[in-house]
Amino acid sequence: MTDLENRKKQARAWFESLRDSIMAAFETLEREAPASLYPGEPGRFEKTPWARANNEGGGVMGMMRGRLFEKVGVHTSTVFGAFSPEFAKHVRGAADDPRFWASGISLIAHMKNPRVPAVHMNTRMIVTTQGWFGGGADLNPTLDAARNEAHPDAVDFHAGLKQACDGFDAGWYDKYKKWADEYFWLPHRGEPRGVGGIFYDHHDSGDWEKDFAFTRAVGEAFLDIQPAIIRRRMGESWTDAERHEQAKWRGRYVEFNLLYDRGTTFGLKTGGNVESILSSMPPIAEWK
Repeated sequence: MTDLENRKKQARAWFESLRDSIMAAFETLEREAPASLYPGEPGRFEKTPWARANNEGGGVMGMMRGRLFEKVGVHTSTVFGAFSPEFAKHVRGAADDPRFWASGISLIAHMKNPRVPAVHMNTRMIVTTQGWFGGGADLNPTLDAARNEAHPDAVDFHAGLKQACDGFDAGWYDKYKKWADEYFWLPHRGEPRGVGGIFYDHHDSGDWEKDFAFTRAVGEAFLDIQPAIIRRRMGESWTDAERHEQAKWRGRYVEFNLLYDRGTTFGLKTGGNVESILSSMPPIAEWK
């Protein structure tokens, strides 16, 4: 097995392992949620395998519609093939050779309780004639009062990601936080999607082992901090007015994903699973 093939195998195994750990953590929270606020039976993840055309890989779509998690998707995929000539022009290392390989995990959690922030995370490895890691995570509170970086949830979320970055390079957090602030922005609204996090792409320091370890650390940081944020907020009651406020900010999330999200574009342009790609859409949203 070549070094590259071994690296692909390692990356895929990590993304699938992280998926299973996140699903287990979320199902635990789903069971722990107080019945007084979340009646009914706890939800469980349903895993649905899918295959890309021409036997060019595929993935597993993991969805749960539960009591606490109104809609959450945790998906992994490993796909390969060739980009279309038009799309290849826009992908690093693909203009002259359109062949590619990509593996990753993508997650979005929309919560029943508007006091519990929605959250997104994804990490991936992509190989063309070049290779790199990308991904990040961002917190998306759905109440006005929580949509600032001084809120305790945002403080803790950023602290966890900063710790993951600082273990590798003291400059990475500031760099990737700034990138997230610029990326998770709705130009037509002139406002951020949430309270940010980190975003990185084409991450290739020249040391693959270090870059892979960094991507693992981002996933581990998410697995550490996000369940803690959910657990401390899920016992708070909410009002109908807050549900409408939540639906408004969910609408902004829809706008971003359909207009600007790179992952959505990449998935649709490479023959990905449409249900998995669009599962990021919230179950209920409002526009006024």
